[in-house]
Amino acid sequence: MKMILNVKVVPNAKKELLKQESGRVKVYLNAPAVEGKANKALVEFLAKYYKIKKSSISIIRGEKAREKVVQISEE
Repeated sequence: MKMILNVKVVPNAKKELLKQESGRVKVYLNAPAVEGKANKALVEFLAKYYKIKKSSISIIRGEKAREKVVQISEE
């Protein structure tokens, strides 16, 4: 199974949260947007949320942007 998500990341949030919005997912993260910390936190958060391994999640577009395209593939 492969799933492509359009994700908007909100770094430095008070609590970690996932909200469904029109056509995308909005993820609030505690991590700051420096040195890839928010990207790492995003992968960890999505892995926990969908109950899958971190290795099943990859950011395919938007590595340095708040708008990201994430691919989730279950092995």
